[in-house]
Amino acid sequence: MTVLMTLLKRWGMRGAVLCLLGAGGLALFASWMTRLQWALAIAAAVLFVAAAALNWREGASLLGRRGMRHGASAALLVLMALGVAVLANAVSLRYNARWDLTENKRHSLSLQTVKLVRELAAPVEAIGFFRSDTPGKRTAEDLLKQYAQASGGKFTYRMEDPDRSPGLARRYGVESYGTLVMQSGDKSEKVLDADEDRLTNALVKVTRSGKPVIYVVKGHGERDLSSAERAGLSQAKEQMEKANYTVTELELVRQAKVPADAAVVIVPGPKTDLLPPELAALDAHLELGGRLLFMADPLQADGLVKYLARYGVALGNDLVVEPSPIGQLFGVGPEVPIVTGYERHPITKDMANVMTGFPVTRSVAPAKEGPSKGIMATALAKTSRDSWGETDLVGLKRGQPARRDPADTPGPVSVLTAVTIVPGPGTETEPKTPKAESKTDGDGARKPEGRLVVLGTSTFASNQGLGFQGNRDLFLNIVSWLSGQEGEIAIRPKDTRQNPIFLTSAQSRTVLWFSIVILPGAVMACGIWLVVRRRRIK
Repeated sequence: MTVLMTLLKRWGMRGAVLCLLGAGGLALFASWMTRLQWALAIAAAVLFVAAAALNWREGASLLGRRGMRHGASAALLVLMALGVAVLANAVSLRYNARWDLTENKRHSLSLQTVKLVRELAAPVEAIGFFRSDTPGKRTAEDLLKQYAQASGGKFTYRMEDPDRSPGLARRYGVESYGTLVMQSGDKSEKVLDADEDRLTNALVKVTRSGKPVIYVVKGHGERDLSSAERAGLSQAKEQMEKANYTVTELELVRQAKVPADAAVVIVPGPKTDLLPPELAALDAHLELGGRLLFMADPLQADGLVKYLARYGVALGNDLVVEPSPIGQLFGVGPEVPIVTGYERHPITKDMANVMTGFPVTRSVAPAKEGPSKGIMATALAKTSRDSWGETDLVGLKRGQPARRDPADTPGPVSVLTAVTIVPGPGTETEPKTPKAESKTDGDGARKPEGRLVVLGTSTFASNQGLGFQGNRDLFLNIVSWLSGQEGEIAIRPKDTRQNPIFLTSAQSRTVLWFSIVILPGAVMACGIWLVVRRRRIK
């Protein structure tokens, strides 16, 4: 017993420290060994108490020394600082705030994501399959935490180690670390990267019932849906498919009718006029509550002017130009008018501070003579007062510069118009053939309203123009409104690309001198001044 007490008195404190270090190491690198962690923690407590009891005389004598009192005061201050830090951390876990000072708010959830998680109709759970040492785990957990906080309890998440839960990983088909699974009810969607854009698209897919079909008309020189060239629509197709739409081509000349499952029909810049049977099919589609997006380029398909005039839309025979300094800042010419102001409408309600560009566009405005009964046309986007619609198109073809004259359309010029078609009494049944449009029932039930959006340019949605500022958001908002998915109209997740700073040679020299000479020299001068001052005081 005497030998044991001597060992405890001499080595007890060291043993307690070693046990604490071992428990901490297990907690960091072998968290599943919980029993051994508790055993080491208990052993550390026992050794500490025993060593303190056996060395109390030496401890009391040490406390009486001046140096020990100063050390005890310093230790007390350290403990108080640690206590404040622990308390602040505990409070921050319950009540926290974030300040995102980045230029495009890349570390904050977008309006679309916040809107989706707040309006969830059913609970959604996200499972992240990460090992403790998997790169990106902390980033993914922080992102999922933002989703959960914005949802008000409807969105939950948990992190699982696929090595410790192989059955769960096999159930969801997880084959690699860093995979996230979004689940709601019997629907699940895998996401391979912790990226807000992918997570939000997965959230849409597991919460939306069905998959709306979008048909893109072809056969009249329209832009190619699958082309990855500047003039193609492959990026627009990709964005719509990410938003859980099925996008396919449609040859109206062969079918002579719009398929019954069409949520939206897009006509992307036809170069030649559509044939009368094709226009009749589009008429039948609209009159029975269909949705249609026309992108009518200047100097193309002149027959669209008369066709769209029937729906209260006036296509101008002009080219909108705007000698704007803002456009020059982005490296675009006057043929790309910039729009920063929008009319109040579900499509543009979240576009207040978002800039869009309409490359090579004609004017598109509500008709002055007034549309037919039941048709309401609204101009959604207008250019600035400095712009105008150039009507001398022959001169532009010859290379002459655009000049404002009385014959031109004065600015601001409308370049985007939305039309709502309120039908008369009829059935709400989807038509099987165009002839079904005339059927009515006895109770006077109304068909669903038709919707039409007309853009003065198809370059807006091309690979060349879709990535400009807010063009992608506006295009997807148009598709969402037409398809009846108003809950998805918002500003989408931001691009997380880095924005490098380009310096001139003079600016580079200034930064170099400031960081290498001025700042270190100022610190050195302050130090020399303090040393000299203290010596003078002594």
